[in-house]
Amino acid sequence: MGLENKRGEMQTAQGQTGLSGQTVGNQEIIHKIKLYSVLFEAIRKEMSQIVVGQKDVVNTMILALICNGHCLVEGVPGIGKTLTIRALSKIMGCDFSRIQFTPDLLPSDIIGITAYDEKKGFYTVKGPIFANFILADEINRAPPKVQSALLEGMQERQVTIGKETFAIQRPFFVMSTQNPLENLGTYTLPEAQVDRFLFKIKMGYPNIDEEADILRKNMTIYHFDEFKIRPLLDAQKIINLQEFVKKVYLDKKVEDYIVRIVDCTRNPKKYGVKLGQYIQYGASPRGTIALYISSKAMALLNGRPYVTPHDVKEVAHITLRHRLILNYEGQAEEIDVDNIIDEILSSVPIH
Repeated sequence: MGLENKRGEMQTAQGQTGLSGQTVGNQEIIHKIKLYSVLFEAIRKEMSQIVVGQKDVVNTMILALICNGHCLVEGVPGIGKTLTIRALSKIMGCDFSRIQFTPDLLPSDIIGITAYDEKKGFYTVKGPIFANFILADEINRAPPKVQSALLEGMQERQVTIGKETFAIQRPFFVMSTQNPLENLGTYTLPEAQVDRFLFKIKMGYPNIDEEADILRKNMTIYHFDEFKIRPLLDAQKIINLQEFVKKVYLDKKVEDYIVRIVDCTRNPKKYGVKLGQYIQYGASPRGTIALYISSKAMALLNGRPYVTPHDVKEVAHITLRHRLILNYEGQAEEIDVDNIIDEILSSVPIH
């Protein structure tokens, strides 16, 4: 991006008034952002001890955690999906729970049951969903009824067991994985559930140098505890971070830019998007909200107290790729949704 574009983005973010008295000019906010920048770098460094490569994946997970959202990770087996979420939970100083989704899994295996004992009477046995960090491994292997058991917890941060409703402790972060290679014995995720994931991450293969590094420090040779991952945060500090990101300034012009991007997913002809002919349904209002909060988190991750259009572009793919539903023609032609998003971003002007 050229100097003129950067200057234009700053003017867009700060508006014509200079934002006197706003977030951008608040020295306390700026000081905290600098401290958080140091923290984010420490988290990345700590993660690199055990997770080789996958820098974009790690950054996206940090973003999701800042936004109080969840991630759907798509990738072939054996590339470190489980290891990544386990390491992140350790660094965050939080509880970790892994749920292996299988065809015979029941909703009660996730949320818990109401049991009876002659001495104690009726009592509740809470399931593995009651943890700060949840790995829903191969979520598309379980039938829709089981998948939907996560819905209430992911959206409402609470679950109902029997006649009682229990709040899930904060922070609450779900990372679900699915294997893109196999269709046999799998169930397509309901659109209502997919929409509840803030981001969809595509986790790819490591490069040659990273592969060699994996050989020298892999979980077959070493035990997880041998890497001595240090907790850098705790539950309350994460909650404070999630509240702080809301203070990042987002100008009305950037807000309009977000709205127009989402509108383009629904009315691509209006913006001259040729690949739009393959879109059956565009992003929902939840997608607009996701772009809004995640662009604030990206600005924070980039060490700025205000959002620029470039921040919006950086989070557009991970935020929208699972929210654009292709029509039959698009599915038959195997159109890549990311290519559609690229055209949308190039077609929607920044005013």
